[in-house]
Amino acid sequence: MSQFNAETKDVKLSAWNVKRLSIMAIFLALSYVGALIKIPSPVGTIGMDSAPGFFCAIAFGGIEGAVVIAFGHLLTSAVVGFPLTIPVHIYIAVQMALWAVVYRWVNKTFGLIPAAIAGIILNGVVSSFAMLPIMGMGGALGVLPFLVIGSALNVIISAIAYKAIKGTRLI
Repeated sequence: MSQFNAETKDVKLSAWNVKRLSIMAIFLALSYVGALIKIPSPVGTIGMDSAPGFFCAIAFGGIEGAVVIAFGHLLTSAVVGFPLTIPVHIYIAVQMALWAVVYRWVNKTFGLIPAAIAGIILNGVVSSFAMLPIMGMGGALGVLPFLVIGSALNVIISAIAYKAIKGTRLI
């Protein structure tokens, strides 16, 4: 009898993993579509790719959102040929994954508006200055306004979408 219970538990866990992977795949596809919508900037990798990742983070989980937003950034960078080199874009993707987890945590702890403000500041301002060792002060300040605008658009879209379907059976 205990063997049957263990098999049933494995089946449920497996079904959850399939659902989780399906959610991430759908939002990663949306990230790719967003990657094709660019915000003109000096680096060319600022686009509408992170809104699905931010949404996924607050709607489905921090890990899911982190995976979607990180791979979404790598897709955006790939579309324009990794202008800052692959290692730098991996560094940026890791930052964005962290910001998605923080976005979820702030939403759970303080609410959606503080989470949106935190997401915009982290992904816009902090990410710009995290590039200081690579781009110098001129590069960080040069990309700052474009990154803040891109972050604001992506975070606000994710927050509006989340607010619109929060409490429904969809999430």
